Amino acid sequence: MPVPMEEFRTDGHADVLGAIVGHERPVVIRGLAKHWPIVSAAAESDLAFASKLAAFDNGTVVDALLMKPEEEGVIGYSADFDAFNFSHDRISVSFGLKQLLHFSQRENPPGLAMQSAPIAACLPGFLEEHTIPFLDRNIQPRIWIGNQVTTPAHFDEFHNIACVVGGARRFTLFAPDQISNLYIGPLDFAPTGAAISIARLDRPDDPRFPRLKLALEQALVADLQPGDAIYIPPMWWHHVTSLGKVNALVNYWWKPGLGSGHVPQTLLGCLLHCILGFKSLPPAERDAWRGLLDHYVFNDEDPAAHIPPTRRGMLGPLDAERVTQLRETIRRYL
Repeated sequence: MPVPMEEFRTDGHADVLGAIVGHERPVVIRGLAKHWPIVSAAAESDLAFASKLAAFDNGTVVDALLMKPEEEGVIGYSADFDAFNFSHDRISVSFGLKQLLHFSQRENPPGLAMQSAPIAACLPGFLEEHTIPFLDRNIQPRIWIGNQVTTPAHFDEFHNIACVVGGARRFTLFAPDQISNLYIGPLDFAPTGAAISIARLDRPDDPRFPRLKLALEQALVADLQPGDAIYIPPMWWHHVTSLGKVNALVNYWWKPGLGSGHVPQTLLGCLLHCILGFKSLPPAERDAWRGLLDHYVFNDEDPAAHIPPTRRGMLGPLDAERVTQLRETIRRYL
């Protein structure tokens, strides 16, 4: 059975980064955003929440997904995998909030989700009174607004702090090593950009996905109320269920070292290149390349310790000059 997640409590102002980042484990941060005005509005009513949020709207359109009621709010694919199970639109936050309030009066409404909207672009005034003091102000938060929608398990390459500001959400997290038990869909045809699990967690007995139960035995689960937050380390699979008829989440993604010249925004291109380069090799050659990757990339020991520092080349410290040279070498190989 899933187990509760580790919890950290804060008054919303303390610097908690040192307590949660670097331990490579998810942590629930109770009360991180409880002092935010939007959280107070959510505690009053859905209408008060929507009115408070809409007051910041400058009319910029954002991405929105709309699902038929029979999809039960679960983002995914059509039955034949030829398409996604939602339609895509571009709407203003205010228009979306009006739709959500309308849908909240229906017993079996369509699923609606405004996804990953940059707050600075669509709700600029929001940032003046809704901040996390210990995060770098260069980290641009995003907002996710919807009704009872579920985003299946997927991973991000970034550190992530996500704050529930309206409604409630259930997070179910899986360690990176659970990938083979989660039945991940296509890498190049994913509903929300990131590859997702096609196994439903609420249907563990589905005979198509027998290893799902193994993943669920290792799962970490947390229910978050308005004002609560969660820290999700990079590469952890997270399944997110929105439980309220009107809900919202603000999240902050960041990658330490982005300014140092050698931490790319994404490594998915590297993964795809490896699939292209290694997947079709004979087993013996694949094993040989696996050994090289382990030796030069994934081994924590320095593979160049026996080479004079002046001759370590691309195996030496990756300063800006060496990164530029390495990228040029890669271009020539490609």
